[in-house]
Amino acid sequence: MQPQFTPHGASERAAPRTQSALARAGSLAIRLAAPLAAPMAVAAAAFLVIVLAGCGGSSSAPAPSGPPPGANADPQVLEEQRDELAALPAGVTIAPGAVPVQMPERSAVRFLNQATFGAVPADIASVQQHWRKGWLAQQFALPAAPTHWERVNAVQAAWLAEDATRTPDKLPAAVWDWSVWQTYLSSPDQLRKRVGYALSQIMVTSVDGFSGGASARTKLAAGYVDVLEQGAFGNFRQLLEDVSLNPAMGMYLSHRGNRKAEYDANGVALRVPDENYAREVMQLFTIGLVQLNLDGTPVLVNGAPKESYTEADVVNLARVFTGWDWQPASAGDERYRAAMRHIPANHSPEEKSFLGVTIPRGTDGPASLKTALDTLFNHPNVGPFIGRQLIQRLVTSNPSPAYVARVATRFNDNGSGVRGDMQAVVDQVLRDAEARTPLNIVQPQPGWGKLREPVLRFSALARALNAGASGPIWRIANLSDPATGLGQSPLHSPSVFNFYRPGYVPPNTAIAAQGLVAPEFQITTDTSVPGILNFLQRFMTQPPAGIVLDFSRELALADDPAALVASIHLRLANQSLSATTRDEIVATVAGLPANTAAERLNRVRTAWLIAMAAPEFIAQK
Repeated sequence: MQPQFTPHGASERAAPRTQSALARAGSLAIRLAAPLAAPMAVAAAAFLVIVLAGCGGSSSAPAPSGPPPGANADPQVLEEQRDELAALPAGVTIAPGAVPVQMPERSAVRFLNQATFGAVPADIASVQQHWRKGWLAQQFALPAAPTHWERVNAVQAAWLAEDATRTPDKLPAAVWDWSVWQTYLSSPDQLRKRVGYALSQIMVTSVDGFSGGASARTKLAAGYVDVLEQGAFGNFRQLLEDVSLNPAMGMYLSHRGNRKAEYDANGVALRVPDENYAREVMQLFTIGLVQLNLDGTPVLVNGAPKESYTEADVVNLARVFTGWDWQPASAGDERYRAAMRHIPANHSPEEKSFLGVTIPRGTDGPASLKTALDTLFNHPNVGPFIGRQLIQRLVTSNPSPAYVARVATRFNDNGSGVRGDMQAVVDQVLRDAEARTPLNIVQPQPGWGKLREPVLRFSALARALNAGASGPIWRIANLSDPATGLGQSPLHSPSVFNFYRPGYVPPNTAIAAQGLVAPEFQITTDTSVPGILNFLQRFMTQPPAGIVLDFSRELALADDPAALVASIHLRLANQSLSATTRDEIVATVAGLPANTAAERLNRVRTAWLIAMAAPEFIAQK
């Protein structure tokens, strides 16, 4: 008999005992997820309980003792080690003056859930040995492997090779999705990929907004995400320029082919430069709508926030972004990723005044662009505006002003006088005292945590089950449909504002009453909550073509429900599930038969699904 495993009920072919147990498992999964599927006020309240009160019930193996402080010459690693001492479980002691030699596995998994698409054994072991600082240094040194451009070309070639009658003009639209999922789930440079994904939610383009055939759209997307991943470890000033001149961005925000104004004989404008990119590069990519203090709080004038730019700034900045267009057709596919070229005849010759800077009349396009981007890059808003959003995407939805200020300070000066050093920014985001303290697992600060977005819920499961070891073409398609997929998929945002806004507040909720934000709640709906669970169930029982899942580690524990749940509790949720949740999963799994290989596999899949539905997992701490 094939394992019967559904999030609600069971197959009619199942034996009565199996059907009853699986119905119980499905009901528990839905019940654990119910706070997120309920009306928004209830959902927000449930989330708030998690982030304000914590879940308790966590445990950890005794931290191994080692040399006294000072034996490790790196004071930053010593700081990490001392954090672990402050969060030892009750009853666990180590020798006076000693520090953990290795990071506890729970903390390593938690860190990797922030810094990657999901914890896997090799990375866990590396973080345990080298701590955050050492692992980050290793990741910063890795090249992009492979780039998205390399991956999409390889996937397209493999698809063509499968059938000699196929031609490039018939490439399926899903090639981008096959490629990006394979890259995110399997590439060793996980930190670069994860930060690049975060940047793609700030400097948004969408493959759904590109024109052309599937091959062109796929390569536009690949070339753009490669720019983000290169910039993830580079300098923000260069990233801003690369994004501004990227052909995908030029197409998406309509400054490709943007031309100077034209006037009739009476001086009436017949055409004016497109203002789309000029507006969004300020509002979304660099400075935001209001002036900010270093800690991300708004600058107030007479008690009201002060706007960071005016409509006149938009009009004048739009003139800078005229004259830029794709490379000529003779460049072939390279035109989909090569920086746009400048056509002087199309550039606006007028004086351009914006944000307190004036570019003289007659200044050419490249010089105008340099002045404009330098002005944006050096604006005091950039550090707190970008820093806060990176914290939100990687660590927590509501960072303290002090946390934001520390990240913004590193943006302004990496310690060596360099502004915009993204490695320094990423290091601060992930190694900040608020991000790293294990106390936030069991005793969260008020407002601590973030709703784990659907992409990251799925990727954590897929990587835990070693999907990254699968073959040359994975047929994971666009998962944006909330009823049948995740309600979210890489580079399929419905607008330039991403799938959800960084300042989204669920209306009429406890979250709103506390003055907090919960961005991911914008796509948490009555449709998406069961839709995600259904998708995860299908993924485990009938994975997409090209993917093989490895359940061997948990299958070895299938006869011991408590040990099985403990393994998933650690590997998936860094031991953040409450004792009540764990007991319910154990009871459900114990109620399933385990007489055959198929039944034991069904136990394992059931345990994974219910853990994925648990609010303590969905609310990343």
